Amino acid sequence: MQKQNNWLYLIPVALFIVSLCASMIVFRVTSGLKPAQVTPSPVAETQESEPEDESLIAGVDTLPKTEACPLNGVLYSQPEREAWESRRPLAVMIENSVDARPQSGLADADLVFEAVAEGGITRFMAMYYCDAQSADVTLAPIRSARTYFINLASGFNRPMYVHVGGANLEGPANALGQLNDYGWTGTNDINQFSVGYPTFIRDYNRIPGKDIATEHTMTTSTEKLWEVAQKRGWTNVSPKTKVGSRTVDGEDWAEGFTGWDYNDDQAGSGSQTVSYQFWSGLPNFDVSWKYDSASGKYLRSNGGEPATDLNTGEQLAYDNVIVMFVEEEGPIDELKHMLYTVIGKGDGLYFFGGEATPIKWSKKSRESELQFTDKNGKPLTFARGTFWISLVPDTNDVDY
Repeated sequence: MQKQNNWLYLIPVALFIVSLCASMIVFRVTSGLKPAQVTPSPVAETQESEPEDESLIAGVDTLPKTEACPLNGVLYSQPEREAWESRRPLAVMIENSVDARPQSGLADADLVFEAVAEGGITRFMAMYYCDAQSADVTLAPIRSARTYFINLASGFNRPMYVHVGGANLEGPANALGQLNDYGWTGTNDINQFSVGYPTFIRDYNRIPGKDIATEHTMTTSTEKLWEVAQKRGWTNVSPKTKVGSRTVDGEDWAEGFTGWDYNDDQAGSGSQTVSYQFWSGLPNFDVSWKYDSASGKYLRSNGGEPATDLNTGEQLAYDNVIVMFVEEEGPIDELKHMLYTVIGKGDGLYFFGGEATPIKWSKKSRESELQFTDKNGKPLTFARGTFWISLVPDTNDVDY
């Protein structure tokens, strides 16, 4: 019997497959399609061409700016005002250790106070109210409370005071004890120890490519903080309180708050560099400001390097710079806590538009507003804009 060649039956099948492949190639070429494996990812293409809009208020950049911020006079839109009027300002403790730089969020503060915390290392109390309504602002690194910052915050009618613990030794530097004594605990004190995750997180990668110690990692954001306040009933109106047998309704934080005066026509044309130190022998905390006539702002440097914001990557810039000369006391205990007198009165310097003006400051009591006058006692009229206020020992000099 003749042996069969079974492989011959495969020839028609092979011819069919070759014909099919050829037809598909012709179809792709004639229709203009590219091979599927080189088609760009739809997700990546969408992310590149349509970035997510992080604005909290639609069309905020195109709306008329008619509403003055109570903290610094800057004009914002009506929807932004409606947003801030349902809240209270945030007064946030942000550290300035060399390893913590650059910080996150200072560029979006309406107002910043700066003073030594201990050992010549400065700390900031950044206040957020108006500019932060249109976008959530990451804030870091958050650190502990100090009594003189609480005294300054008290002049803003119980803002939300944000910190991670604080000085608690018995004595005049007992910041945590003072918060309790002043009635802030349970009404407007946002202490990380009592809030925790996810409002506050330890972000060890907050500065890309830099290993940072735990104490420089605490991170939060403006919207997270206001969300906590909302859940606790800490809106623009203080919670009801018991006075003896009576229940007293809370007041709007802005009730009776006057703020400073502003002049829309105020302008400057000078050229100026300002420099000062807090403690001698610690150049990492020396400050200098260079007036930029093109923007009308003062550009900040710290420790001989431009001070930048991690959120934006840009150098910190402010419209109004004030130096308050204050009495320094300390270290007053084994933890080397310092005291700076901000209740009372003293001298200062106001820098605007490349020019310097000698001034006086005063604060009658802890809850009184901080006031500024010229050397003759006439209230200062400021330019609308952001403020940076440094508390410098009254034995130090300022060069300008």
